[in-house]
Amino acid sequence: MRKWRKLGAAVGIAAMIAAGTGLANAGPGIEGNPYQRGPAPTTASIEAPTGAFAVAATPVPGGNGFGGGTLTYPTDTSQGTFGAVVVTPGFLSPEMKWYGPRLASQGFVVLTIATNTAVDQPGARAAQMLAALKYLVEQSPAKDRIDGSRLAVMGHSMGGGGSLEAAEMHPALKAAIPLEPWDLGKNFSAVRTPTLIVGGQNDWIAPVGQHAVPFYNSIPAGVNKAYIELAGGSHFVPMSPNVTIAKYSIAWLKRFVDNDTRYDQFLCPVPQAAAISVSKGTCPHT
Repeated sequence: MRKWRKLGAAVGIAAMIAAGTGLANAGPGIEGNPYQRGPAPTTASIEAPTGAFAVAATPVPGGNGFGGGTLTYPTDTSQGTFGAVVVTPGFLSPEMKWYGPRLASQGFVVLTIATNTAVDQPGARAAQMLAALKYLVEQSPAKDRIDGSRLAVMGHSMGGGGSLEAAEMHPALKAAIPLEPWDLGKNFSAVRTPTLIVGGQNDWIAPVGQHAVPFYNSIPAGVNKAYIELAGGSHFVPMSPNVTIAKYSIAWLKRFVDNDTRYDQFLCPVPQAAAISVSKGTCPHT
């Protein structure tokens, strides 16, 4: 096994070497962007249960630093390699499998994981996300489909806190999406990764005033960031298929993992919809 180097300032080169991939096989893309995948987006296309790519899925056993999970990936390799996303559940929660086909069919390799124990704290979940990224790039059946320079993390509750901690440790991650994040005593002013935080208006387990909103506010203004709050949303909304979460997660991943400016239209101006009680953020910038 080739040596894995920690994600850091040179994450693109190190991860591509580990994965055996590189810019040469990133694919031609469209309009000069070598990472652009799939047709031009519409509101209907990113709200749909599946995207343009057919996908396959395979179970992943426990070990390798995390509790196993499900690997879902596009079957089409004609457009080159894809960015990769690890999705992590919250405290006492099972693997969040619905994100696999929802995101993969839009053009990502997705690993929805179970944690080593159901009670793992955010820091442990952050470490497991990074171990899962390592597995994706080095060992997974989809490793040849992955551009190891374009990696992202996503998680719910303590998994959301873990995704913020992972981004804090490794700012070269291309995107982070904490869903109703829970993390005690954390200030994320060191985060430099483009971060979309989703809160729940009626979340009493991770109340937005104590978690999601302070986390968002602590991320520096110069960083690409956004906050959307699900109108009437409880803490458990992210555990089941949700159009609002999927729509803006896809747009965020496409914009920052794939550098696809066609998705700016969904992020700027900040989203306004009946399903969203609060929204704020920076328009995407380089």
